[in-house]
Amino acid sequence: MPILEGKASQLVLVTGANGYIALWTVRRLLEEGFSVSATVRAESKAEVFQELFASYGDRFQWVEVADITKEGAFDVAVRDVDAIEHMASPLPGSTNGNPEEYSGPAVNGTLSLLRSALKFGSRVKRIVMTSSVGAIVRINIPQDFVFDESHWGDEFLQAVKEHGSAAPELVKYRASKVLSERAAWDFYAEHKAQIGWDLVVINPPVVIGPSLNHLKSPDDLNISLLVWYQNIAKEQSDTLLGSTYAFVDVRDVAEAHVVALKKADAGGERIIVCEGTTTWQDTRNILSNLRPEFYAGDKPVLPRGNPDLQRQVLFSYNAEKGKRILKLKYRSIEEITVDIIADFEARGWLQKQQDTQGDIISWPVMS
Repeated sequence: MPILEGKASQLVLVTGANGYIALWTVRRLLEEGFSVSATVRAESKAEVFQELFASYGDRFQWVEVADITKEGAFDVAVRDVDAIEHMASPLPGSTNGNPEEYSGPAVNGTLSLLRSALKFGSRVKRIVMTSSVGAIVRINIPQDFVFDESHWGDEFLQAVKEHGSAAPELVKYRASKVLSERAAWDFYAEHKAQIGWDLVVINPPVVIGPSLNHLKSPDDLNISLLVWYQNIAKEQSDTLLGSTYAFVDVRDVAEAHVVALKKADAGGERIIVCEGTTTWQDTRNILSNLRPEFYAGDKPVLPRGNPDLQRQVLFSYNAEKGKRILKLKYRSIEEITVDIIADFEARGWLQKQQDTQGDIISWPVMS
């Protein structure tokens, strides 16, 4: 029997609902037939909802939760909901180097939600939490290492402990992912006898694909898409272009969150959602084959990089558990790449420049 069935009478709470992954998740939940209650930090963050979800009428509602780290922040929001998609994980707007600026909000936001669900979520049957492979990956690994759900990035905790504020920002971020996910599992284990819900954690790698957010320029992209943009659309060193990254489409991550509400077997599972692993130069090569016009002429819009760079993928993720439980087929890197570029074009970021006769004279470099 499914945990939830996608009925309008079943209400799903989505935290941080204006986020990149969360907006796609809300859309899929509504398309699937669920009703959705969305949380945002401020009323201004809810503007995007009107355009995207107004047609769903009273099946969609939103509520302001200004500070998710405060005790009791979700006490009202969790009442009368059947499931929770916990997708809010605030990042510091700026940092003075203190690792607590990453880990504090991540851990306290997660625990605040779970405590509210324990006290007032009497109808909740399942909580699905967005984590990251940042909580799984390690640096000191042999070549061709395959990560799975049994791995934890404990070396990042040790690095933060040893170096404190001097630790790299990525290390602090990954340490926060380890701490917040562990906090969720520890809370779940401690209170298992008292709760009527179970926990599922989704661990994606670099999440890419079209965005539903209002974006004025590439500078407004979320972190994962901004990294993709910089590494595909900007001149980069061979060292970076040859580096390995794992990927998954944002629409597939959203689908995983929705399906995870239904599949009984997903309960109590940590699930890697990943399509594959590649290099940045490989992605450039794919795009140059699929959209050669971006690389034509003396002043191409996109830099070619080094097409002959030797390919060396250093690690990968075993995503078989997720595919077995969730029964999903993920989009390929070719499809994702083409769709991202199409999204950029639709936003006017890749405009052909024409002279007075209408002939193309150049492609401006994206900025």
